[in-house]
Amino acid sequence: KMENYFSYIEKKLEEKINFEKLEIIDNSHKHKGHKFFSEDKYHLHLKIESLYLKSISRLSAQKLIMSILKDDLKTKIHALEISIE
Repeated sequence: KMENYFSYIEKKLEEKINFEKLEIIDNSHKHKGHKFFSEDKYHLHLKIESLYLKSISRLSAQKLIMSILKDDLKTKIHALEISIE
């Protein structure tokens, strides 16, 4: 289930952004026991290698990724960390 969800995120990003490499790291386990922890929401770290994203400002790149995933951020993703390489 989780792997499918991650490939769905990858496809979603691929449609809008040119990137060389994407790694999705699930950090959800680190947050068990937190007040707002929810089994069905992910804490994700996206590591994205992209010449395109490097060519625009960090803020623009973050905003672009957030806007692509905005529905997921409402429903499935509790926290999103983005590293652009």
